[in-house]
Amino acid sequence: MIFVVLMAIPLVGALALLLPRDRFLATSLAVRRFGTFVSGATLLVAVAVLNAFDYGDPSAVQLEIDRAWAPAIGLRFHLGVDGISLPLVALTALLTFLCFLHLLRHVPPGGDVRLLTALLLVLEVGLLGTFTSLDLVLFFVFFEVVLIPMYAVIMLWGGPGRRAAANKFILYTLLGSGLLLAGMLLIAVHAGTLDMTELAARHGSGVAHGVQVTAFALMGLGFAVKAPMWPLHTWLPDAHTEAPTVGSVLLAGVMLKMGTYGLVRVALSLAPDGAAFWAPWLALLAVIGIVYGALACLAQRDLKRMIAYSSVGHMGFVLLGIATLTPVGVNAALFGNIAHGLITGLLFFLAGAIKERWGTGDLDALGGGMLATSPRLASVLTFASVASLGLPGLAGFWGEMMALMGAYRPAPDLPRTAFWIFLAVAALGAVLTAAYLLRMLSKITHGRSGRPDAPRDDVAAVTVQEYAAWLPLVALTLLIGLWPKTLLDVTTAPVRALLGGG
Repeated sequence: MIFVVLMAIPLVGALALLLPRDRFLATSLAVRRFGTFVSGATLLVAVAVLNAFDYGDPSAVQLEIDRAWAPAIGLRFHLGVDGISLPLVALTALLTFLCFLHLLRHVPPGGDVRLLTALLLVLEVGLLGTFTSLDLVLFFVFFEVVLIPMYAVIMLWGGPGRRAAANKFILYTLLGSGLLLAGMLLIAVHAGTLDMTELAARHGSGVAHGVQVTAFALMGLGFAVKAPMWPLHTWLPDAHTEAPTVGSVLLAGVMLKMGTYGLVRVALSLAPDGAAFWAPWLALLAVIGIVYGALACLAQRDLKRMIAYSSVGHMGFVLLGIATLTPVGVNAALFGNIAHGLITGLLFFLAGAIKERWGTGDLDALGGGMLATSPRLASVLTFASVASLGLPGLAGFWGEMMALMGAYRPAPDLPRTAFWIFLAVAALGAVLTAAYLLRMLSKITHGRSGRPDAPRDDVAAVTVQEYAAWLPLVALTLLIGLWPKTLLDVTTAPVRALLGGG
């Protein structure tokens, strides 16, 4: 029942905001405090889930609830977690709470804060449901729940190009969802069940090879849109650039993980023959994305847009890890998911803080010298940047390094020579990643300020709410960077079970 409570809290909080404002939470500050309280309570339940989880058997589905939903057609309300989904549940609850902490002081211009709070809480429900669902239809329902809230957040609180960005976001994701549903139903019809745990335990037995190949292609394309995988990524830069800070943080920090999590949890486990057939092509598109994302970042002049394109490259490493079909590679993907969520979430918080103070995200217009004018903000930005480029000892290093190791020794049935080529190209992308991040730092943090109107240190000072939102991400980036065993001990056993290794 703990997952019902976990999702009921933000859902009830969102519904409560439908009450007339003259009777309940009359002021904007009261609404924002209420959102912080509700998301904080959800985070406490997520911490209780972490505490109740049996880490001695992380491959087992735990804390299950399994009830008949629509018995006539075999639908069940089936929720639970294992070591694959547990870290993403915690990440979702944490980032949502940090976004509400940020909103206490920094409100985006645009629509009603009451509506924004309700939308973010509904978004949290959809994300938590996606990562805990164990029934295919239930998974799809929660997968779709997140679309409308994020569309509305971009449309109502976004920048000047918000309408086009929001429309592109919804069209791409709805098209991907249609393909995803077709692939999942194809597996369910041939396997005779919608239960994801039963389907995973079969490792594809009972479903013909051709069906698996077709189903994986359909599901893979659906998840690739959300990941995002090149060339299906074009909605992402616009959505990130136009979204408000909290929208960008949740979009990059958690929503992109729905695609890569789905590839592992659903496509890989339900159609292993299809995964083996398409793995070289998935790896090819992944490494193209890695290099393309880095080159696109080098060409960017807007900070948020550069961070958005960086996600294409970083998620390319995640996809490359999945494509190796090895425990090392899939572990790399799951580790990279969490590391990217922490680091890129922090980067978008910082990009929002910079634009709020300097009035622009243009790298040339910012004028440099931020270490002198706002040393604390610039120092955190430097930390997040070196974490993103994969500095050893920080979280970003392990996912990329392990993905390269997986590409060096892919699954036995995969073409090793091709994967060695992919490894070399991905390594080049890692070098380019360092190049664009160091270029960004040299343009805005170092040197003398080129703007006579640059905010003074007292004006650009970091607020208490910003410290509260940033420091947990800094601490966790250090924690799993210095002690990767913290996360790998949770994911390794379920990954081996998922790949059929027991």
